[in-house]
Amino acid sequence: MSYRDLRNFTEMMRALGYVRLISMENFRNPNFPLVAEVLKWLVKRYDPSADVPGDTDTEQDRIIFIKSVAEFMATKAHIKLNTKKLYQADGYAVKELLKVTSVLYNAMKTNTADKGDNADDEESAPVSFDVSSRISELKEARRLASEITSKGASLYDLLGKEVDLREQRTLVIAKQLEINEVETSLGHSIKAVENEIRKTLNMLDNVASDEANLEAKIEKKRNELERNQKRLQTLQSVRPAYMDEYEKLEEDLQKLYDAYLIRFRNLTYLESQLEEYNRVEQDKFEETEAALKQMANKLKSEEKQNFFLDQKDEDESGDEESSGSDEDDDIEGSGRPAARRNRPDEDIDEAAGTNRVQGNMMGGISEESDSDESGDSDIDLDEDDQDDDDDDDSDDIEMPNKKSHQRQQRQADLNDSDNDF
Repeated sequence: MSYRDLRNFTEMMRALGYVRLISMENFRNPNFPLVAEVLKWLVKRYDPSADVPGDTDTEQDRIIFIKSVAEFMATKAHIKLNTKKLYQADGYAVKELLKVTSVLYNAMKTNTADKGDNADDEESAPVSFDVSSRISELKEARRLASEITSKGASLYDLLGKEVDLREQRTLVIAKQLEINEVETSLGHSIKAVENEIRKTLNMLDNVASDEANLEAKIEKKRNELERNQKRLQTLQSVRPAYMDEYEKLEEDLQKLYDAYLIRFRNLTYLESQLEEYNRVEQDKFEETEAALKQMANKLKSEEKQNFFLDQKDEDESGDEESSGSDEDDDIEGSGRPAARRNRPDEDIDEAAGTNRVQGNMMGGISEESDSDESGDSDIDLDEDDQDDDDDDDSDDIEMPNKKSHQRQQRQADLNDSDNDF
């Protein structure tokens, strides 16, 4: 694409009388509608009777349009166009359009030169060039051109055979002609011509008979067509007997179909609502299950923590009991031997934790001891020691009972939480 091609194309189209102005900026980008319009105008300008498809909406239509224009220009004007460049519809398409416009522009200049117009007037004012008035001359020129081509081809073939034909021609010219042979050859020629004439007449007679047969068949078909048309009109005018019932059933079917549509629509809506409800319930169930699992984990952790605290408390209470028993042992070890030394008559049973007093059968206490006051003091001391031991034992019994009660209460709470799951 060059600036000169664009300028020449726009000037030629303006000189040929194109209906709209074409700018050189129109072909900077692909512009297929403008190219298609220009091609249609050029084809119609070259041959107004040309039939070119006008649809260019789809890709297939554009391809068919470009192919038809290229074929028309190749067969009618002997101008070879590049279809790919035309389909591009950009500056490269201008070169292909310039081939057609240059032919028309040169023809216009030749026509105006024959009329004797001035060159200045030709350059300044556009000259109208109408090809429609010379369509017959163009057809005759095409026919003569094709005939000249065929004659030239046959002449070329004959000239190629001239070497052999020259020898035969010289021999025939040099040979002396005899009248009998000439008469015989002429008689054969006449007979051959008469046979050809006879065959031609027979063919003409056959053509006439064939024509009569064809006319008879055409007339027969025409009568049959008329009868079928009349029958069709009769069938169209007559209403079938079952048409009323058919229309009634059709109306009932339409009503049933409408009811079916309504029920189907409602069923679809209810199914969607059911799915939504199930989804919400599933979400709630999952949330509840997650909360219960979290609560169970929390209870287990609390139970473990309480269990560790109880173990710690038991260890501490065991240490305190062991320390208290050691102190009692110290006290008993320091006091009881003295009492036994003071009152040998009494036998103290350490395993049962009680004092046994020996006496006589008369109910009186044996006077083996030194004095009553010492015996009373020893008994009082033993009773105080027994009371302390009883207090320690009661404390030891009450502490496990309280802890076991707490453990049972926690186990009941844990069972209740498991039943909740």
